[in-house]
Amino acid sequence: MKMNFSELASVNKDNVIIYLVGDDKKLSAGARDLDKKASGLISKAMTNSGFNGKLGKTMCVALASGARADYAMLVGIGDIKKLDATALEKIGGSVVPQLNSLRAVSATLLIEDIKISGITTAEAAACIANGTRLRSYNFDKYFTKKTADEKPTLKNFTVALSGAKAAAKPYAKLAAVSDGVEFTRNLVSEPANIINPETLAEQCRTLEDLGVEVQVLGEEEMYKLGFGALLGVGQGSAVESQLVVMRWNGLGKASKEAPLAFVGKGVTFDTGGISIKPAAGMEEMKWDMGGAGVVIGLMKALAGRKAKINAVGVVGLVENMPGGNAQRPGDVVTSYSGQTIEVLNTDAEGRLVLADALWYTQKHFKPKFIVDLATLTGAIIVALGTSRAGLFSNNDKLSDQLSKTGAKVGEEVWRLPLGEVYDKQINSDIADMQNIGKEREAGSITAAQFLQRFVNNTPWAHLDIAGVAWSKKDAEITPKGGTGYGVRLLNQLVEDFYEGKP
Repeated sequence: MKMNFSELASVNKDNVIIYLVGDDKKLSAGARDLDKKASGLISKAMTNSGFNGKLGKTMCVALASGARADYAMLVGIGDIKKLDATALEKIGGSVVPQLNSLRAVSATLLIEDIKISGITTAEAAACIANGTRLRSYNFDKYFTKKTADEKPTLKNFTVALSGAKAAAKPYAKLAAVSDGVEFTRNLVSEPANIINPETLAEQCRTLEDLGVEVQVLGEEEMYKLGFGALLGVGQGSAVESQLVVMRWNGLGKASKEAPLAFVGKGVTFDTGGISIKPAAGMEEMKWDMGGAGVVIGLMKALAGRKAKINAVGVVGLVENMPGGNAQRPGDVVTSYSGQTIEVLNTDAEGRLVLADALWYTQKHFKPKFIVDLATLTGAIIVALGTSRAGLFSNNDKLSDQLSKTGAKVGEEVWRLPLGEVYDKQINSDIADMQNIGKEREAGSITAAQFLQRFVNNTPWAHLDIAGVAWSKKDAEITPKGGTGYGVRLLNQLVEDFYEGKP
């Protein structure tokens, strides 16, 4: 979709003209003028439809032939005192389904008579435009027979305001982050016959065009290093496992500043291995690489906006298959850390991948912190549903920063406990630890306890994103499918708390 910014005075005619209305239901100057010319059609429609101006609510009115638009749309902004960047993005996203249902090719949204506390009109315009872009995402590359009537129609979206040129800079910054979100959504949406450990590593290499340094370790190199946990997961697959290291040196290559580290689980397809999953719903396991997808998208976002920070992204990429050489329940593997693991369930594989990736990250980069992301447990969905990710951490400061940032950008987290009572549940009778707890209870927590044994006291947070990486229904700025959850959260974490700070 083409995104434009124009002066209010230059708005002439479009398929749809969109006006912002608060919960006081007062029309802007332009809307009042149009209402007068249309003999009160808009105000009557507001009354008859019960339009209340609440955030994200929309109403459309067909206009007479010869009017400046085919339709006038009102979109609610709620209480103007409560407007912030996240609310503005939701406003931009809310108009997309309506515009496509009207079969509109082009639309213009007017920002008139509105002053928002703490944000300029140009920044508000950028946020609205970005929300429209994110909601317009559509992964349709494999459809061959869709008719024009079945496809989204919206091709051009304009935000009109006074001083339109000023919106270009804040929008460019937001667009770089949205590039990362869309990259993640694309990777997560691809089927497993297209995205496997080797082809996903190739996708990581495309970030080199943005200045990201990319290093790929294959199985031979990982065997030499002793990556017994990660390699054990992938040994049943015909496709070679990979570890990809992506470095963004935003402070310059000569900088000695410790990087921020982000680690992702990249199981490109998870059958469960020998502990095979039920057939029903197994096709969804193409997105079990969602954590890695977020890390890759985040590195694209940081590089795309030229973030003034050093960051490293590490993703362990495997395919968990029940082949003749597959790992068996009861096997004991030696991780890169030297700790041994009894594998009681081959479907608890993501923590094995992360174990080696986490140890490698803390050992080789000595980062300020590590945040790992993984579609790790179904138990987190039972606990929290699909509205927020589970947060586990050994560091209160980092945990608090993630919680505040999640609330700010609309990608919320909820912290759950860690502790000795849970840690004891993963002690093994024949090895240093086992990969599942002794009981079914607290499955997400015992998984996090397992990971904590591989961070070696580095400030660390684990985000279990199993409930938020994929959505089965549309949301304000996220169509159903791969969500890209985590890219905006972690980008904002970097920007608010670490970028430009010693």
